[in-house]
Amino acid sequence: MRIDIISVLPELMESPFKASILKRAVEKGLAEVHFHQLRDWSVGKHRQVDDEPYGGGAGMVMMIEPIDKCITDLKSQRDYDEVIYLTPDGETLSQKIANTLSIKQNLIFLCGHYKGIDQRVRDLHITREISIGDYVLTGGELAACVLADAVIRLLPGVLNDEQSALTDSFQDNLLSPPIYTRPSEYKGLKVPEILIEDWLHEEAVRITQEKRPDILD
Repeated sequence: MRIDIISVLPELMESPFKASILKRAVEKGLAEVHFHQLRDWSVGKHRQVDDEPYGGGAGMVMMIEPIDKCITDLKSQRDYDEVIYLTPDGETLSQKIANTLSIKQNLIFLCGHYKGIDQRVRDLHITREISIGDYVLTGGELAACVLADAVIRLLPGVLNDEQSALTDSFQDNLLSPPIYTRPSEYKGLKVPEILIEDWLHEEAVRITQEKRPDILD
């Protein structure tokens, strides 16, 4: 899988891909992550990528020309399955979306900034809009890292135990049941004597009903 991330602050995103599971995925060649500084396609000698809203208003808007040039350049090099804009008004990221994207080959993530992007970018290029929650961040960079992590960890060979991802929360519309490790007793708290599949499922249903009844079928 290849992910191209377009941003005005790509340096914000480098660290997560240099440690742990994401680093292993990149080193194994299972995932490629490329950062693109939008200012490389900027307008004028001042590398401008934002301008005042047409017709007036507060804040600044990311201009259409640099983004269009960048995405068009990337598309000339390969075919992309999705061009995703990280935005608060997109569909909320879920495990189902992560599963769907994990079987794609080439993805572009566009990180919004300022008040957002010129609507014509959405009309011309964006195939999917994703939000990581009902709140506003300074930009889409952290959201892009969250989305990349959720997708890359699902790629075959990334996790040491591929069955682990299949038993994660939300994979079967349930939260995870209680889990234990050694010692079997600690400060008077004991591991249940019988840890069987049916019991684990019942506990998962119980916990989901208590904490997230909205995701139960």
